[in-house]
Amino acid sequence: MTAEPRSAAAESSPAGTDTESRLVVGGVEVARYLVRPDLDPRHGPRPYLHPVRTRAGTPVTDALPADHVWHLGASLAVQDVDGANLWGGRTYVRGTGYTWRDDYGVIAHTGWRERTADRLDHDLEWRDRHGRVLLREHRRITVTPAGEDAWWLDLSATLTAATGADVHLGSPATNGRPGGAGYGGFFWRAVADGEPLVRTAEAEGEEAVNGSAAPWLALSATAPGGGAYTLVFTGLGPGDRWFVRTAMYPGVCVAYAFDSPAVVAAGRPRHNRHRVLVADGHLDPAGIAARLDAAVVP
Repeated sequence: MTAEPRSAAAESSPAGTDTESRLVVGGVEVARYLVRPDLDPRHGPRPYLHPVRTRAGTPVTDALPADHVWHLGASLAVQDVDGANLWGGRTYVRGTGYTWRDDYGVIAHTGWRERTADRLDHDLEWRDRHGRVLLREHRRITVTPAGEDAWWLDLSATLTAATGADVHLGSPATNGRPGGAGYGGFFWRAVADGEPLVRTAEAEGEEAVNGSAAPWLALSATAPGGGAYTLVFTGLGPGDRWFVRTAMYPGVCVAYAFDSPAVVAAGRPRHNRHRVLVADGHLDPAGIAARLDAAVVP
């Protein structure tokens, strides 16, 4: 059964504990942010959002699923950061395939800048297995209402090279895996009863949208136990592509290195901003366009 939404109207000051924060829209908790999850190194330890819910309380994220245990709700993660696996699971090795390696790093919270019921602002370090800092990140997460049946999640991240040199971001695809497996970036593991529908303004279905650079991408599904929902993703940066899976599992990723490596250049921070509309119901293209037109982007 879908859990009832939790009211947190009185929480105008930081909500939660040292390891978990709660995000609130219109007096209802819509997401939890796990800042210091206690995870096996092979699962890509990193802060992540889970559970994320619609305003009616329908869950729209999955975490630690049996098929890919390292899929953690909504998070930032990259499989190859200068050779460090900051995604979790096996590493794709050119000429060999997926291989278990001792190459796991961690994305670690290092301090808060601001922490309220609708805004989280903090600093992080992307570290390799030896603890060497590869990237420093400033991340801001905000939540805002979008009518009575929807809300916006806004996640902005600035990555800065911490090694004194360029830092390279790669994916299984850039390391030789065929089939459009260019994942790594802002990844959302959804939850669905049956295969969800994915579409852009011009195309529909996993094969048609995977690898595209459309301005927006929508996933519509029904959660186990009931509850229809739609997620509308925006925020591709220069060179980014959509990585999408629906048949094997429901997931959408703003892929930073879909078919060629990306670089966080020394002295030139990389800025990313990802916005997701979390809506109750199955929105059609006209409904999606109307929501996007009505959105106020600060």
